[in-house]
Amino acid sequence: MNHYETVFILTPVLSDVQMKEAVEKFVDLLKAEGAEIINEEMWGLKKLAYPIQKKSTGFYNLVEFKANPEVVAKIELQYRRDERVIRFLTFKMDKFAAEYAAKRKSVKSTKA
Repeated sequence: MNHYETVFILTPVLSDVQMKEAVEKFVDLLKAEGAEIINEEMWGLKKLAYPIQKKSTGFYNLVEFKANPEVVAKIELQYRRDERVIRFLTFKMDKFAAEYAAKRKSVKSTKA
């Protein structure tokens, strides 16, 4: 199983309930495919670097997980099919990126 991190941006016209529902849908899909969720973060409504579909803001979400490579293709297909997702990026983390993510998570948990 490989270590992955996916960031996706949801359209800003969603209510909080709809946004959380969309995130839950993708996390549940990962779990159903046998992925182990390591970390999940909602970064909130942020300004985009450039307009996408005539929108200048979006809800950013990050999910860190361990899964087989086939799962990435399935989750990205769902991102493409869902009209609430305006951009996404999934990448395989090497051991250094995974260590950095663990450190970042531990520092964040001590501040909270």
